[in-house]
Amino acid sequence: MTIRFDHVTKSFGPKTILNDVSFEVAEGEILFVLGKSGMGKSVTLKHIVGVMKPSTGKVYIGSTDVTQLDDEGLARIRRKCGMVFQQPALLDSLTIYENVSFGLRTPGYVRSLERPLTEMEIREKVIAKLRLVHLGTEILDRKPPEISYGMQKRVSLARTLAPSPEILLFDEPTTGLDPISTRAVNQLILELSRQLKVTSVVVSHDMACALEIADRILVLDQARILALNTVPEIKRSKIPLIQEFLEETLQDPGTGGAR
Repeated sequence: MTIRFDHVTKSFGPKTILNDVSFEVAEGEILFVLGKSGMGKSVTLKHIVGVMKPSTGKVYIGSTDVTQLDDEGLARIRRKCGMVFQQPALLDSLTIYENVSFGLRTPGYVRSLERPLTEMEIREKVIAKLRLVHLGTEILDRKPPEISYGMQKRVSLARTLAPSPEILLFDEPTTGLDPISTRAVNQLILELSRQLKVTSVVVSHDMACALEIADRILVLDQARILALNTVPEIKRSKIPLIQEFLEETLQDPGTGGAR
């Protein structure tokens, strides 16, 4: 499913966060949105799912103009989108099985089905999604505090995948992770995007992650698109801010370098 921003401007009072921003994400593409803090990266994600509406301009999911939808229409669009947050945001009082199956029991999801899923079908889906993120059935009855933080991040991703979204949105998915876990999460984003043929938008400040798995990289600066290019083109960029990002990546041994 495609995503398209058509001359989107978003202002809060006198401050403009996005200024005449236009871009398209192709079906099955992995697009990284990079920029310094406060440059509109997370605001961009919120526009995709209709949490925010532009001051001017339009946002399309497929052929649907999200900016014109009522609550019911937005609910349908949001069921097509899976959001992965900075923190795992798991419910500590529930087991891993209950956390991953949570989205399969919501009234909105159940109404979208021809019939409610049986408990056996829910269990099969939970196990299948955990396997996609390289986790096994031995953790089903554990609770989030009983597994590592890196595993919690993967469980959070499995929970997002359970309702079979067509678009995956990642908000700083490697925040708080060590270099090994960061690499693992990056590889999961790549694997899942290709295997499930979903469209992925990853908001990040980490150029190394983007260079490793992105199809294209969009760089925001001063409310506008500074660059939107493939990884090889970004590496050749002479734009000072992009060169700064690249230099930081090359200098940081924990990132694995800008290969």
